[in-house]
This record gives sequence, C-alpha cells and structure tokens, in this order.
Amino acid sequence: MAGMEIEFKFHVPAQRLKAVEAAMRRGRVVRTRLQARYFDTEDQALAAQGIVLRLRKEGPRWVQTVKATGDNALHRLEHNVDLGAAAAGGVAPAIDPQRHQGTPVGERLAQVLAASGAPLVERQSTDIVRLTRDVRTTGAGTAVVELALDVGKVIAHAGTPDERESPVCELELELKRGGVQGLVALARRWSQQHGLWFSTVSKAERGARLLAKVDAVPAVKAEAPRFAEEKEKPGGRAIQQAVVASCLAQMLPNASEIAAGSTDEEQIHQLRIGIRRLRTALRELAGLDPRTGLFNGAEWEPPLVEAFRSLGALRDREQVVKLAQPQLREAGAPEFDPLAGDDAAAEAPSPGEVVRAPAFQSVLVSLIGFTAATAGEAAPQAEAAAGQPASAPAPLDAAVARRLLRKRLQRLHRQAVRDGRRFESLSAEDQHRTRKRLKRLRYLAEFAAPLFAADADDDKEKPAAERYLKRLRPAQDALGEFNNEAVALALYREATARDARAWFAVGWFSARHAADAKACRKALGRIAKAPRFWKKNN
Repeated sequence: MAGMEIEFKFHVPAQRLKAVEAAMRRGRVVRTRLQARYFDTEDQALAAQGIVLRLRKEGPRWVQTVKATGDNALHRLEHNVDLGAAAAGGVAPAIDPQRHQGTPVGERLAQVLAASGAPLVERQSTDIVRLTRDVRTTGAGTAVVELALDVGKVIAHAGTPDERESPVCELELELKRGGVQGLVALARRWSQQHGLWFSTVSKAERGARLLAKVDAVPAVKAEAPRFAEEKEKPGGRAIQQAVVASCLAQMLPNASEIAAGSTDEEQIHQLRIGIRRLRTALRELAGLDPRTGLFNGAEWEPPLVEAFRSLGALRDREQVVKLAQPQLREAGAPEFDPLAGDDAAAEAPSPGEVVRAPAFQSVLVSLIGFTAATAGEAAPQAEAAAGQPASAPAPLDAAVARRLLRKRLQRLHRQAVRDGRRFESLSAEDQHRTRKRLKRLRYLAEFAAPLFAADADDDKEKPAAERYLKRLRPAQDALGEFNNEAVALALYREATARDARAWFAVGWFSARHAADAKACRKALGRIAKAPRFWKKNN
C-alpha cells in the first residue's frame, strides 16, 4: 500500500499517560504489540536523506515499510508491504528494498542505496504496545482520524554489553479520510486537554541517537522556502504555505528539543529567529490570500509574542553581560556581577515551560495544518475565523502576488532608508522600530528571493538577491550592536539600585551612545544604493 501519510505526533508526559489512556478507552480500542527492526547502511545514508526502512511484526503478521519526509511537517511518503503471518519459530523474513519498487518513496530509497553502495544492516529495534481507535470529527471539518497511543522502548546495540534504551510515550493522530482541518481540530483538542506537545523526534531518530551515544543535537537553522516545481508560478496561497512551512521547518525541531528539556542556547536562539521570521511572514504576506484567517493576527500574535519575549528575556540579559564585561574590564570598570540579586531570572519560566504552553502549541498545530491543507478545504474555516463572508476575495494569482511582494519590499526598503537619514534624531522607541523593520525587510527578501531568482535568464543574475542581502548586513550588525548597548545601559542602570559599581558602566555606555547612533545612520544610508532584485520586469 502506497500513499502520503498525514499525521500529528505528540509527546505524552509520563504524568499524563493514565489520563490519555483513559480518554482513548472511551471508544472502541484495539491493542497490538509492535516489534520492529530498523535498517540502514553503516554510514546511515538513509537517515541522512530522511528515509526510514522498517520490518515490523504487527501482532501475528510481518509488514515491511519505507517512509520518507514529505513537503511539510505533516506529510510523509509511505509504502507498506504485508508479508503475511509470522513463520513458526518466530524467524523474521529478510529485508528486501525491491519490495517497494515502482512507488515514489521506493524510487527514492533505491536512489540513495545505489549512491551509497553499502549493504543494509540492522541499526536498532523497538518494542511497543499500541492502542488504536478511530474518531469521526464534525464541525470544523469532517474526517476520520486514527488515534494511536504508543508506549514502549527503542533499543540500540541489543544483546551486547553496550545495549541502550530510550522510552517511548507518544500519541499519533493520522488522517484516514476527509479533510486536514478535521485532523487539526482534533489534534488541538487532545493536545490542549492533556498537555501534549508536538514532537519531531521519530522512533528511528531516537534509535540513531542511542547508537551515536548523543543526548543533544545541533540547532536547526533557517532555510529558504521551497516552492513546488510547476510550470505555473505559485499564486498567493501557495506562497503563504511555502513560506510558513519554511518557518516551521526551523521552529519545530528546536521547539521539540526545548519542550523535552533542552536548555541549549543555540536551539533557543534559533527558535526565536524562527518566531521572528514567522511573524514577518504572517504580517507581510496576509494580503496574498484574504481568506486565510490565520493571517489576521488575532489568534497567532499573542502566543508568539509571549514565547519570543519569555525565551529572550533571560538569554538577552546574559548575552549582553557576556559581551559587555570584557569591554568594561578593558576600560577599567570595577569587577561585579550585574545580574546578582536579579529577581527576574528567578521568576522567569524555563524554556521548556514556555514551549509547552498550551497557547503556543495551539498556534503550532494550526499553522502546521495550514501548510498541509488544500485551498478548497481550508477556505471555509479560514473565512469563519477571520469573520469574512463566503464571498471573500480569492487568493491572488501569481502575477498579482508578485506585484504585492514588490510593493511590500519597496515600502520596507524606503522606510529603512528614510529612518537611516534621521536615525540620530529618532526617539529610542523609533530607533528600535527601525531595527525591527530592517529585520522584516531582510526576512521578506529571503522569502521572496526564490520567486524572483527563478525568472533570471542569465546565471549571473541569480545572485541578485544575495547581493542585496549582503548590503543589508552592515546595517543589521550596526543596529544589533546599538540595541545590545541600549539593553546593557538599561540593565546596568537597573543594577545601580543593588550595587553602586554599576554606575561606571552606565557612564561608559552613555558616552558611546552618540557615536553608535552615527554609525547606524551611515550603515543604513548605504542601503539606498543596494541593487533591488525585485525591480526587474518579471
């Protein structure tokens, strides 16, 4: 059986398991023991390409499965082959990639194995007890969704002195029939009622970490949106979905790690960048499809703002001190800790608490669903959310969408140049607004770059967006340093109430303010001459 699997996967905290299991048993459930073996090459060629090859005993039958990442957070390519009942003695059938021949995911599997040239080996195994139940949704969208509660373990190096295990406790919601919006509504309800959080860590990934003996993984950084390779250029809604998917591709893995307890500074930093990019997308791309209720700001804005501020409150202060202390020491400042006795740090929620917050998880679920929904099924719910009539305007076609993007880019560009000319005379609030606008200009330019680069006839023209973004960087750096010193000044001024030695820093940063503002004005002034890649007659 081949197809595209659409599902949500949530981590179930141990203290919530009994309640989730009780909720599962309010309907007819089926209990199955799943014993799986996962295969890859020694150099993990499949894992590197987001492919999972599995042989699993499902009750009395063996099933071979290959999965691969799809085009968004919900989609996965999948092909299953039923190998029949288990043989006497429990001997497992041999793994055979050829069983998936002739399917899209099978072709991808074959290509990766051919390029690697290495034989398949068993990498890890799982032993899971699964409870499944089908639920029919109504209201926001009619759908049949399979709920699957998995409890068990992932095992690496089985039968050796180096055997390691990782517990599994997760709830999967897979769309069987109907629209994505029904799946989204059910996912939101279960995650809110039981305090679940969206997880990007698959059982195969858990096993890979056990094999590599790693407890922490690198932070995921931003990548450009991927627009579908079609003859027709993407219209307004397709642009919205691709850009939001790009933002979520950065946010979700980092959020998943933080929710599970990671306090890695870079993961927190990259999640905050992802939130900034997402807020820019939801703000600047709203007009591309007037029917998209998620872009009206009422639902998504407060939770995203709260998460961004909460994640940054402590980190920003610590980073500023880390940068400021060496400069102050060189200037002869007395040694002391400006954060000593700071009650803000003690009262701040942990990064994990911020990400696990129901409101933040609800926004993630809604946006993930938006990237997976078709325009036809998403429009009625989006219109209702935005309070719009059924006759709301249709999404912009490709040509009109690109004209709107040009206008948005041009407006932000002009504002940056205008604010740059008078930066020194702006209020502190307007100076900060200038920095935020510059960030929005940068992110919107990154989002739009693939749309305009695709029109270039000459390869020499393709880096036009890169050249423009490169011209923005000195201004970004100058305004970033200016903002850091403004935060430092406020922090040390606050610290004077606890320690008089902080006055040295207050005076030092105050004396630098005028020169730093002048540097920002000059850096912003250079943007005026930057070649605008969107100005071509596309």
